[in-house]
Amino acid sequence: MKQIDLRSDTVTRPSREMMEAMITAQVGDDVYGEDPTVNRLEQTAAGLTGMEDALFCASGTQTNLVALLSHCQRGEEYIVGQTAHTYKYEAGGGAVLGSIQPQPLDFEKDGTLDLAKVEQVIKPDDFHFARTRLFCLENTQAGKVLPMDYLKEARSLADRHGLRFHLDGARVFNAAVKLGVDVTAITSLFDSVSCCLSKGLGTPVGSVLCGSGAFIARARRWRKMVGGGMRQAGILAAAGLYALSHNIDRLAEDHAHAARLAEGVSGIEAIHVDMDAVQTNMVHARIDADMTALTQHLAGLGICISPGNSVRLVTHLDIDVEDIDRAVAGFRSFF
Repeated sequence: MKQIDLRSDTVTRPSREMMEAMITAQVGDDVYGEDPTVNRLEQTAAGLTGMEDALFCASGTQTNLVALLSHCQRGEEYIVGQTAHTYKYEAGGGAVLGSIQPQPLDFEKDGTLDLAKVEQVIKPDDFHFARTRLFCLENTQAGKVLPMDYLKEARSLADRHGLRFHLDGARVFNAAVKLGVDVTAITSLFDSVSCCLSKGLGTPVGSVLCGSGAFIARARRWRKMVGGGMRQAGILAAAGLYALSHNIDRLAEDHAHAARLAEGVSGIEAIHVDMDAVQTNMVHARIDADMTALTQHLAGLGICISPGNSVRLVTHLDIDVEDIDRAVAGFRSFF
């Protein structure tokens, strides 16, 4: 029986074609700058995002960390969402390793940060305060897409206050596909962008950090310092190149599957889904049930979800329409 894993889009397995690209990749020592496949991935990612340069890293945590370290000095601060990955889910690396102070704010219901509130917490140029240096956004945020008009207003705010502007774009290609725009429409508004390859794009490992040439030069030094210098990394970079060539447009399928899943489970009286929030590949559901019993019931049917309430159900390239219908039937059978 096929296992249907709805916990995250990080659980995907490389396809046969992606594995073939990895097996046949040309490699060299990337710390010396001599891995041709890594170099090509970085050039490709920079071109796709409209940036001057890019840096291949082991993870999105690492790209966000070296971005913080490259933008901010010790004792400076970044403004960020209360539940953003760069603040909540990356082990406090900016504070621990960079002595960079976070200034978290609650997200609005649509995944934005209220720009009036952002402006209020920007510190004056006074030695009593940490200097506000960086403004960070996340797109998508819990599966929700930030509107283009909002992003342009946020860019204007950053410029007015002399702030650098970073995007945790772990799923930025999902956002671009949903909006029907080239990803550069989003990324060109930022000074730096982290793009994850191992979520919806389906690679086994890796993220790329994109920005100006001078910024990436600083980030490359920080990557080395935090242990991210890899050697024959072209084996991994080849998966990223395959994903960027083949797996962007197909993200629309994941979005359609998430909508189908949301519609299916929302028909169950005990499951509550905000359909307006189902915009890309995530369904957030509040379930009136014993979650341990439900999780075990679904596991017995070959369906894996994360425990807890509310539940995040995530579609990805290893999930098809039949899997969605089987998952909905699994939920229905429990209730």
